[in-house]
Amino acid sequence: MNKPIPYPDLSNEPVREFNDIDASLTYSYANYLNWLFQDRVELIKGKVFKMSPAPSSIHQEIVGNIFRKIGNFLEKKPCKVFVAPFDVRFYKEDKQDLAIQTVLQPDICVICDKNKIDYKGCIGAPDLVVEILSPGNTKVELLHKYHVYQEFGVKEYWVVSQSDQNILIYTLNEHGKFQPSKIFTLSEKITSSVLPGFELALDDVFGDLD
Repeated sequence: MNKPIPYPDLSNEPVREFNDIDASLTYSYANYLNWLFQDRVELIKGKVFKMSPAPSSIHQEIVGNIFRKIGNFLEKKPCKVFVAPFDVRFYKEDKQDLAIQTVLQPDICVICDKNKIDYKGCIGAPDLVVEILSPGNTKVELLHKYHVYQEFGVKEYWVVSQSDQNILIYTLNEHGKFQPSKIFTLSEKITSSVLPGFELALDDVFGDLD
């Protein structure tokens, strides 16, 4: 198996067009910071993944409903909740920009270790990640994210389906593997192992959508 081709040293030269990105190369967060084009992208193990176009109004309503409920619960608590666009950098051992090759923008994330939060976003795995599925999401994209969140130790991962109006929660077990719980549907309430005492009624997430 051929090793990935490292990205050439461009002396921090900015890239202004997405089409100037060479998909055969491996990129770092340092390169990512110099991309000035409007297209939204994520990095997974050095490879560039173009994100879906601007989210739909329904997607944004769902994000807002969940974000508001979590935010209200966390008021005056140590954990913080953030909404995309918000860079989460995943690293193995080296936190330097040149060494980081995975950068994602979860729709919502909760971070309980304040040392992981800096002016660039989050460095290290959030405690909880929420992703709202959109028609543009591909199975490959979802699989890549699932593996990233599991590999780097996200404790809880919610997958929200706007079309089916349900939420599937994965929790990390003692072996570092995701275990799925039941799929929660309308009229049911979610609880969280990361946020003891928190409840989220799915009717409050999906009930008023047009």
